[in-house]
Amino acid sequence: QMSLVESGGDSAQAGGSLRLSCVVSQYTKCMAWFRQIPGKEREEVATRDRDDGTTYYADFAKGRFAVSKDEATITFYLQMNDLKPDDTAMYYCAAVSRWFNSPCPRHAQGYTFWGQGTQVTVSS
Repeated sequence: QMSLVESGGDSAQAGGSLRLSCVVSQYTKCMAWFRQIPGKEREEVATRDRDDGTTYYADFAKGRFAVSKDEATITFYLQMNDLKPDDTAMYYCAAVSRWFNSPCPRHAQGYTFWGQGTQVTVSS
């Protein structure tokens, strides 16, 4: 059973930065960050194909957010810069099973394993 543990959520001022971390217990081809605010669907922030390094970003994340990874610790990061109040949400990392061998999903329903979430609050 795969486990994912996020950390790094915090309160920040608009224009500030935060870095979220997700420690994964085992190899997975696809990892993603999603976010959700109450009453809305979980939306993709960024998706990374670990096999070929391809990374996809939601439009709101392009130019402000960046994903990276540390293979030694299987940690997946989300660097968030120039934060805006609209970035306030619960952020989740997600992974597919170790046997998954298709293009990485770009929607929450495509992911099997989820972290517990970490709250990001941005004030103006």
